[in-house]
Amino acid sequence: MRILSLLPSATEIICGLGLKDDLVGITHECDYPPGIEREKPVVIESCLGPEGKTLPPGEIDRRINETLQRGEGVYRMRPGLLEQTHPELILTQGLCDVCAVPQYSVVEAIRTIKGFNPNVLSLDPTDLTGILADIRRVGEATGAIDAAGAIVEKLEERIGEVAGKTRALKESERPRVACIEWPDPIFTGGHWVPEMVELAGGRDVLEKAGERSRRIEWQVVLDAKPEVLVVMPCGYDIPHARAQMNLLTSRPGWNDLPAVKSKRVFIVEANAYFSRPGPRIVDGLEHLAQILHPELFPAAKQEWERF
Repeated sequence: MRILSLLPSATEIICGLGLKDDLVGITHECDYPPGIEREKPVVIESCLGPEGKTLPPGEIDRRINETLQRGEGVYRMRPGLLEQTHPELILTQGLCDVCAVPQYSVVEAIRTIKGFNPNVLSLDPTDLTGILADIRRVGEATGAIDAAGAIVEKLEERIGEVAGKTRALKESERPRVACIEWPDPIFTGGHWVPEMVELAGGRDVLEKAGERSRRIEWQVVLDAKPEVLVVMPCGYDIPHARAQMNLLTSRPGWNDLPAVKSKRVFIVEANAYFSRPGPRIVDGLEHLAQILHPELFPAAKQEWERF
């Protein structure tokens, strides 16, 4: 089967199912498994251009908003790619126009090609259950049902192990947690992130499980008085996130936050473990549990940075 992945998380799922050789195209953000970006043709262009990753968060937000206001897409498929790759299955999403090529853009592009009728599968989970269900859906669409089932069973077992250790925690033992998905302007960590916080033994004070990430004022963070602050900028790894921390530390009241006073501010690998709804989201859950309750979850390898 010829598969076109328009999502980093979908690329991870496809490769996890042992179908890497079936991929005929990926996005510019697909970087896992390591080296995949050198093996497969990149078929997506960003409105931010090649310098996108070097722009400050505020400028990225401004450019994206201007693009959307003009009625244009943040991401574009390269001209002629569908004719060139001629996929039988296209994996896309409708969850966020800022994160990846939306489903409606894919459907519109398909309609322009006579006699072209691939299967389009949109992956739009809002919680951990939805992420696991999507792995099974991809398995069904690709004929890898058994492989998908085996992956999901292992992930469910790991989720259960975390939940089993935190279930008996008293309310007073669950720290108040704030997850920041973008530093300028401030966006909360939404969708599955609050559920991850709950399972890891915390209380998300900014967002509710299943709700979209949203823009908030800095005062909301101050009023929430988080005891743990987890910085997880979408699209950033730890070094890039660390370089932008001044956008938070320079804000009034930063030093008054309980999390800052107790030195419980953490930077995590958002791209790998929190932003992308794929198998490694369970790694993110385990890392979060280690951050919140090191007494219950000793870390063999630290995958975050204390700021």
